[in-house]
Amino acid sequence: MILLQTNNVQRRFGADVLFHDINMQIQEHGRTALVGRNGAGKTTLLKMIAGITEPDEGTISKAKNLTIGYLAQDQGLDSQNTIWSELDTVFTPLHEEEREIHDLEEQLATLDSTTPQYQQVLDKYDRLQSDFKKRGGFEYESRMRGILTGFGFGEEYYDTPVNALSGGQKTKLALAKILLQEPNLLILDEPTNHLDMGVLAWLEDYLKSYSGALLIVSHDRYFLDHVVKDVYDLDNRTLLHYTGNYTQFVQHKQERLKAEMKHYDQQQKEIAKLEDFVNRNIVRASTTKRAQARRKQLEKMDRMERPMSDDQSIHFSFHSEKESGNEVLDVENLRVGYNDQILAGPLSFAVRKPERIGIIGPNGIGKSTLLKTLLDKIPAISGTVKLGANLDIGYYDQEQQQLHPEKSVLNEVWDDHPEVLEKDIRSLLGSFLFVGDDVYKTVKELSGGEKARLELTKLSFEPINFLILDEPTNHLDIDSREVLESAINEFPGTVLFVSHDRYFINQVATDILYMRKDGITHYEGDYDDYLAEVAKNAPAETETATAKPAVSQAKKSYQESKEQQRARRKIQREVDRLEEEMGALEEKKSAIEAEMSQPEVATDIGKLTDLQKELDALTEKSEEVELAWTEAAEQLETFDQEN
Repeated sequence: MILLQTNNVQRRFGADVLFHDINMQIQEHGRTALVGRNGAGKTTLLKMIAGITEPDEGTISKAKNLTIGYLAQDQGLDSQNTIWSELDTVFTPLHEEEREIHDLEEQLATLDSTTPQYQQVLDKYDRLQSDFKKRGGFEYESRMRGILTGFGFGEEYYDTPVNALSGGQKTKLALAKILLQEPNLLILDEPTNHLDMGVLAWLEDYLKSYSGALLIVSHDRYFLDHVVKDVYDLDNRTLLHYTGNYTQFVQHKQERLKAEMKHYDQQQKEIAKLEDFVNRNIVRASTTKRAQARRKQLEKMDRMERPMSDDQSIHFSFHSEKESGNEVLDVENLRVGYNDQILAGPLSFAVRKPERIGIIGPNGIGKSTLLKTLLDKIPAISGTVKLGANLDIGYYDQEQQQLHPEKSVLNEVWDDHPEVLEKDIRSLLGSFLFVGDDVYKTVKELSGGEKARLELTKLSFEPINFLILDEPTNHLDIDSREVLESAINEFPGTVLFVSHDRYFINQVATDILYMRKDGITHYEGDYDDYLAEVAKNAPAETETATAKPAVSQAKKSYQESKEQQRARRKIQREVDRLEEEMGALEEKKSAIEAEMSQPEVATDIGKLTDLQKELDALTEKSEEVELAWTEAAEQLETFDQEN
């Protein structure tokens, strides 16, 4: 079933066309990604689909009663409520129904059971009870706790005012609220911003089993690979559809462009051959008719346009002028933090040429602080940092504080290298997509992505043999991330980086350092190798307190063990069984109450007495089952929180 369909949608800005002939279908239970370069119009298209804006041309058709949830990029909640009460507003209709049920219970207690009014109230009560259960009235609090836990909000956060949260936490809470609403179509614009790896993996698992359809824009390629099943590519102002996840889309797009280029080249050769024959033979009497026939063939030919993609990418490389020693960095018992307030430590590790080491760990653990401490930008609280010989260090700061806000793009680079000709500086800037008047913009006027490109521009100009990068893929579009990956992989020196971009880590890392508050653990290989190693060693590592955070992270990240899954299914089956038994008992009670209200029974004291005994027994049994259900539901909730 098609939930939503766009038909030849177009958006113009003045005389310029942002995109045209946009045709898209969102299927029921679909898992769809929308990709394209920065500025292609992805967010503009999402807003049209969400009904926030209207297309300049074309139509958008929606299934009857379709509900849409839209999370804009970095959209946070603004509320005076506490976290718990804000999410609880999602269930306002349930609360109203619950109040109505209690009102009916009070009425039933005061009415004569032999009257028609009693039966009417009882019938309404039964309908509401059934609807309340069907709509999740008995488990909405459990759902709230589960989603809050998944996003890293433990019970200690429940009474925190929403407006006291950071911007990133407000964005996470906005996403949590939309997930609780369970719209038929969930539209997410960069939902992975501000999420650490554990929450990302939890969200991936949650979205895989989401009952509605998904339409997602994201720069997180790892996330797309694990969630989506088809991709729409907004390229050259129009939309092309591919089946598969992100990695499969890249492969299919390359194959399509290659095939189209082959057909284009074949046609160009055919055109050249025909034109050459016409030019050589049109004036010769003996061959003029054949030449005229070839000319008509050329005129009738449906000429292909040269295949192109509007994927404008930066292109650059890092370079070194000398080799470093083999021992690049040694860290012993280092404690990092601010003003004697320890964030993490003791940390001990070594970096050797030409390793590419990725540092991962929970948000706020002090990963960026560690890099700044290694560079002596922040003093160490204790421990030692020993840098190797012959090092030329290049540092990428995710906060971009190394840039001067008032300088122009041109002068930001040229002032560091006044001996270089302006045309050479501009040529370098051009390779990072700073062209024309872009070079005269001041740094403070630049977007986050432009500042990232400018910082990379400066790094590529310097001789470097040891790169230290702090979240280098933040603000970069997918194409620029892939170019950065290639530049790092071709770099002959050593790299130490912090990143939450799991796809990037898989592409470049030779080793992983998992950082905790009380230490750091080394793993060989990329991110997937790290996950596999932690999963393999989980039973042994859970016995040691120092390894427990890493194990816990991996558990939440990807897979419960088969034993855990079996245990959870057993508890869930018990909850479901007890729920069904509760429903059956309520139906029996309702049937007896209905029989007792019949006129011929109401006057039969013996019959009424027997029915009342049966009703009392059912009520007692119902209370026992409800108590057992409550205990089982709490057991399931505790299991989910601990695992």
